[in-house]
Amino acid sequence: FLSLSLSVPSRLIFGTLYPAYYSYKAVKSKDIKEYVKWMMYWIIFALFTTAETFTDIFLCWFPFYYELKIAFVAWLLSPYTKGSSLLYRKFVHPTLSSKEKEIDDCLVQAKDRSYDALVHFGKRGLNVAATAAVMAASKGQGALSERLRSFSMQDLTTIRGDGAPAPSGPPPPGPGRVSGKHGQPKMSRSASESAGSSGKC
Repeated sequence: FLSLSLSVPSRLIFGTLYPAYYSYKAVKSKDIKEYVKWMMYWIIFALFTTAETFTDIFLCWFPFYYELKIAFVAWLLSPYTKGSSLLYRKFVHPTLSSKEKEIDDCLVQAKDRSYDALVHFGKRGLNVAATAAVMAASKGQGALSERLRSFSMQDLTTIRGDGAPAPSGPPPPGPGRVSGKHGQPKMSRSASESAGSSGKC
């Protein structure tokens, strides 16, 4: 774990930042020789970074694995060993030159396929989004109409409760009236007494 914690910042400083600064100086000075030197380094470093993605999985248990990686980066950078130039001229350049046509064809095919796949997935995404929008709108409209319907039914129930129609048939007897045997209105006792006294006078 200690080796790993030391390896990451060391490789970041010596393998990336240091070459990046000297690449900047080469661009600034417009020195073709330095251009070529640092371009060869970056090609080798890119291959090394790609390879270590897999070697870190299978060889991390190897003793002094991370120390060896730091030493390899130092060997690539050293102006005495010129490791990046040596690897590029002996292995990388001849290999890429012999396979350049096949690599270019593969890259063109991959580019076309990626473009077609992007267009295909873009169309599918738009279709899914449109379908979802239509379904959401239809559900929202259904919920709104159901809500309005429930409101109208509630209003009708309230109106019926407040102003219920009077029942059909004869009106109920008023105060001071009592129904007789045959449905004829009868005068109350006080009313009959007052009528009698008035007759006497």
